[in-house]
Amino acid sequence: MKPQTLGDIIRDSLEINTIMENDQKADEVQAGGTHYKEMGVQPWTVMQQILTEDEFIGYLKGNIIKYGMRQGRKDSPDAQKCEHYIQKLKEFRTMLGWD
Repeated sequence: MKPQTLGDIIRDSLEINTIMENDQKADEVQAGGTHYKEMGVQPWTVMQQILTEDEFIGYLKGNIIKYGMRQGRKDSPDAQKCEHYIQKLKEFRTMLGWD
C-alpha cells in the first residue's frame, strides 16, 4: 500500500467525520494549553472577521500543513493542533455551505 501524503490525510479528514469526535466546536477546545481560550476573543475569530473567506481558508490550511509537517519533530501536541485546524476548516466550509 502506498503511503499517504499530507495532502491525502487532510483531504480524507475533510471528507470523513473523525476529527475531534466529541460534540464540541473548534472554538470551544484548544490543543496544547489554554492561552487562547483565556482571551476574550480568540485570534482566529478576529481573522475570520477581517480576512476574506479565501484568506481565512488559506490561514487554516497553512497551519494544517505546518503542524502536520512538524509532528514528531518538536515537543508539542502538533497532531492535535493539526486536527484542531482541520476541524475549524470543516466548520467554516460548512458555514459557507460548501459541505
